[in-house]
Amino acid sequence: MTDELNEPTAQKATNRQQTVGQLERSISQKIQALYKQHLAHQPSKVTCQLFDNKMAVIIENTITQPEQLLMEEGKMDLAEQVRSDLHEAIRPQIKALIEEILDVQVLDLLSDARISTARTGIIAMLSKTPEVRNPEALSKSKK
Repeated sequence: MTDELNEPTAQKATNRQQTVGQLERSISQKIQALYKQHLAHQPSKVTCQLFDNKMAVIIENTITQPEQLLMEEGKMDLAEQVRSDLHEAIRPQIKALIEEILDVQVLDLLSDARISTARTGIIAMLSKTPEVRNPEALSKSKK
């Protein structure tokens, strides 16, 4: 019965038990899966780093086959437009994914996708610092 009463806070308890590294890995893996599911393309690498109430994500090799084809045909402007539209279409799912895993509201999601480098960068501004088992690891930039 105690477990049923604590069910709404189960996610918060889970996050407190996880380390910063575990949360970062979980977000990285879920973003890769999201790209594969929605864009039929799996980025080669997703790097996630939490800094107190901010999070940075670098996604590498984000160019899909249709974008690659457009580039090969010399239609760079159209390829860049497709990249921008795809990026905008997937942003709400990325925001929801971050909020679900960290159990913290995303106040702002700043992002840019470059077709020339095949990279996407994301900075999430969080409403508060996520609760984790090793909070000292969140201030990596202050060491």
